[in-house]
Amino acid sequence: EKLAAAAEDIGNRLPPLFDTEKVAVQYPTVFEESMNTVLVQELGRFNHMMAIVKKSLSDVQLAIKGLVVMSAELEALGDSIVNGLVPELWKGCSYPSLKPLGSWVNDLLQRLQMFSDWIKEDEPAIYWISGFYFTQAFITGTRQNFARQHTVAIDLVVYTFSTMTPEEGEAVEKGPDDGAFITG
Repeated sequence: EKLAAAAEDIGNRLPPLFDTEKVAVQYPTVFEESMNTVLVQELGRFNHMMAIVKKSLSDVQLAIKGLVVMSAELEALGDSIVNGLVPELWKGCSYPSLKPLGSWVNDLLQRLQMFSDWIKEDEPAIYWISGFYFTQAFITGTRQNFARQHTVAIDLVVYTFSTMTPEEGEAVEKGPDDGAFITG
């Protein structure tokens, strides 16, 4: 009963997969804006992971009802969920995380919300860098945008950082002309 309730709860909280084709039209791959490519690639990674999570949750619920065979993989998944751990099946297709299951699900939902907001409201003024599945793609996209805007070889681009006060961060309404504002 505990497994069935947890599987149903997690499954109900997950949003539908992103429509990457629609997003690719809305945010086309263009030379001047590498973040469009980063967005579509991130959505693909999260879609792959969510498809596995959703299918495994559905399968374990069917197995509990006796409609499919409870395989060793589903049993391990169920044991992990009941014990509040992220199942190995999910870890295999997920971003690195040491969080227990409840916190991991909440974190995943926050990440998905960040991308949903990006799609609906346009590129964020401040990126939650910890919310990316593959942070290196974001960093490379930022470097590419700078290198292309200033016609400099990307290998010559180096980072400089400055820290904002919380008040300065709260006052940000749009991204910088060069680089990116990040949090996290």
